[in-house]
Amino acid sequence: MTKEILIISSMFLFAALAVAWQIIRTAQHVTYITLADGRRQERSLPLLIRLVLPFVGVIPTALTEHSSLEDSRSRIRKKLIAGGFEGLIEPAEVIALRIMMPLGLGVVFCVLLGFSFGSMPTGIGTMLAERKYLIYMLILLLLGLYPDVWLKKSVQNRHKSIERALPFVLDLLTLSVESGLDFMSGINRIIQFRAIDPLGEELIRVFREIQVGRSRKVALQNMAERIDHMDIRSVTNALVQADELGTGIGTALRIQSDQIRVKRFQRAEKLGNEAPVKMLFPLVAFIFPSVFLILLGPVILQMALRGGF
Repeated sequence: MTKEILIISSMFLFAALAVAWQIIRTAQHVTYITLADGRRQERSLPLLIRLVLPFVGVIPTALTEHSSLEDSRSRIRKKLIAGGFEGLIEPAEVIALRIMMPLGLGVVFCVLLGFSFGSMPTGIGTMLAERKYLIYMLILLLLGLYPDVWLKKSVQNRHKSIERALPFVLDLLTLSVESGLDFMSGINRIIQFRAIDPLGEELIRVFREIQVGRSRKVALQNMAERIDHMDIRSVTNALVQADELGTGIGTALRIQSDQIRVKRFQRAEKLGNEAPVKMLFPLVAFIFPSVFLILLGPVILQMALRGGF
């Protein structure tokens, strides 16, 4: 009996070491994407998604690529492109992750929680065990929603980066055009001498699309569709309109730069006005009780010792 227990324990230890080694290898893995000009840019998926992604093949293709999910795949594809993950993960894989993460990681977490409940003192363990199914369902729900939350957060982070860089890039492009360079040369100088960021990646793609024969209008509209941001759409519409009407591009760029900078200041003022409201809960929940405890704690203690209560 002791020998069988030793063998089973050794097998579990070996499996745990193998899983730990796989997690370490996955955590250290870095993915790169190739930009339109041949340069490589680092782009990594979250650790949880990288752990589950190799196993999404277990989900039948007929389920993830069913015709009824075409609208869902289309929305996911737009978010993947806007988030900068085009080519790294497919929409069908995201749908499969919604199923695999609760089935895979969720079961592991629930088993570990079951063991932890059993190892707790009797009173606490019984109290938590009565609610364990609710906790299990909450874990499964959170893991099922994680791919969508990650994708939404990635798009928001990329949009914020573009919002920060856009006024400065428009100023550089305006100076280039007004100094005598054409639109293509201005973009080429910007992508050559600026560090690569999300906006720089899109400008590189616009530059290459125009080089291979697409019109400026189509290349700019494709960029606006990929990024899916209101400021980018405003800029591209202004440039397309200036190109069609024959007006100066430099003037249109300067007007758009001023408008976007004003919007940026308005967003900053809005966030500043929201700060006191967001600070209200931490103040009431954490800071005020500590202050009351420090100020009134000694008085209450003295009254309790003197029998004042």
